[in-house]
Amino acid sequence: FAIDATASRQPTWDSACQQQQEMFRATGKVAQLAVQLVYYRGFNELCASQWLSDSSELARLMGSVRCEGGHTQIARLLRHAHGEHRKANIRALVFIGDAIEENPDTLCDLAGQSGILRLPLFLFQEGNDAAVTRTFRTMAKLSGGAYARFDGNSAAALADLLGAVASFASGGTSALENRRGDSAKLLLQQLQNK
Repeated sequence: FAIDATASRQPTWDSACQQQQEMFRATGKVAQLAVQLVYYRGFNELCASQWLSDSSELARLMGSVRCEGGHTQIARLLRHAHGEHRKANIRALVFIGDAIEENPDTLCDLAGQSGILRLPLFLFQEGNDAAVTRTFRTMAKLSGGAYARFDGNSAAALADLLGAVASFASGGTSALENRRGDSAKLLLQQLQNK
């Protein structure tokens, strides 16, 4: 579970953070997942937690993250995920962000590598920057994952999206098929069109 913790996300950080914490707690009731929290912020700072299966600890850790000014580090994040995936099979990478300050071709190449590794990217965009939308959609497609946009004011939509990915991570597409809601349908449709 990866997040952009740069300053551009500060205006909606508190509400998104609250929903993410609630999602972690709810996920703990649905399935036993091991999750690594990864975030970037500041000057070249990329932090990764241990793999955690205690949803309360994960929620506490998420609540301690604060935004700091800095550039996006999505390429570095993807390289980290590839390294972790080579150690132990990762079912999905969830990323929440609002900006791209890196070369889209580089990001798409890394997303294609994720697809070869069978590491689907679930990219959730906060905001409506058209260039970010194009790149995130392409990355999701190349990796075998899915893309969705959410409004910073619709924190419940983010929680629903994250819950749908948690279902996928624990039980694959069949778990998504059994889940109700628009988010599950959106992700399932994209996954089936690969």
